[in-house]
Amino acid sequence: MAVLVFADVLDGKVTKSSLEAVHYGSKVAAEKGTDNVVVSYGNADEQSLANLGKYGASKVLVNRTVSDMDPSKLAKLVVAAKEAAGADVIVFSQDYTGKSVAPLVSAKLKAGLVAGAVDYPNLADGFVVKKSVFSGKAFAEVKVNTDVKVVAIIPNAVGKEEGEGSATVEEFSADLGDSRITVKEVKLETSGDMVPLPEAELVVSAGRGLKGPENWGIVEDLADVLGATTACSRPVADIGWRPHHEHVGQTGIAIRPDLYIAAGISGAIQHLAGVNGSKVIVVVNTDPEAPFFKAADYGVVGDAFEVLPKLTEALRKFKSAG
Repeated sequence: MAVLVFADVLDGKVTKSSLEAVHYGSKVAAEKGTDNVVVSYGNADEQSLANLGKYGASKVLVNRTVSDMDPSKLAKLVVAAKEAAGADVIVFSQDYTGKSVAPLVSAKLKAGLVAGAVDYPNLADGFVVKKSVFSGKAFAEVKVNTDVKVVAIIPNAVGKEEGEGSATVEEFSADLGDSRITVKEVKLETSGDMVPLPEAELVVSAGRGLKGPENWGIVEDLADVLGATTACSRPVADIGWRPHHEHVGQTGIAIRPDLYIAAGISGAIQHLAGVNGSKVIVVVNTDPEAPFFKAADYGVVGDAFEVLPKLTEALRKFKSAG
């Protein structure tokens, strides 16, 4: 039976986290010896959908009638696509949409759900998936015994590989019924042209150590030269120095970038819980006993007002020399 992947759309393009889900689905399908089918919706660009073939999709089913962010309609769409594709494994990204839709699909199909997967399933002994637990402090291996399996992978946990090929795109109609929810408006909170935090591979973050919002220029300068997204700790968002959509941590946005630079953040356990999946963590703090240093791959004991500008300057010279 096939593997079905749900691909979310933003501004007509398939999201980066969904590309990872498609690639994940292709690996599972290859091991099962079956097809990797994708279902998408709304104003998804035809070329963006066809390009999913580069990430392992064999066919894409797209429903143009669903144009809003109603989780109940999206769940019905996925269930209908599952029946059409004959799928027994359904893959989501554990992003905002996936967190809303995957549990509904799981309940409708009475299917076992592994939320927060960080690795490919082991099919040698059934269907065993490794997932993050206790806010990223540990891992668990979960065996799914139901006929249909639902997996939601944490963004940037397994990455993606772009190859060759193009997927066949087919219009897919389904009776989704009436919705009990009316979506009047969707506002996307972003910082200019920066990549949204859940999809960012490079992040520069800062905390109260910067002493005030007027000093955030040194963070933005470093982020600009790196092509990174800016973030902040919860206290900084709570006192209004930075917008709340930049708040990362257990009570904010959980991220797993390739590089996370934290300046002037002590590293309280709530903050660490949201960023400890980062591939590389660099910490800049004047306090050598700051808890964050224990989780850091690289640490600089120093003043952010001195370290960040020097780092920015060095990176500019390095890029100009290249």
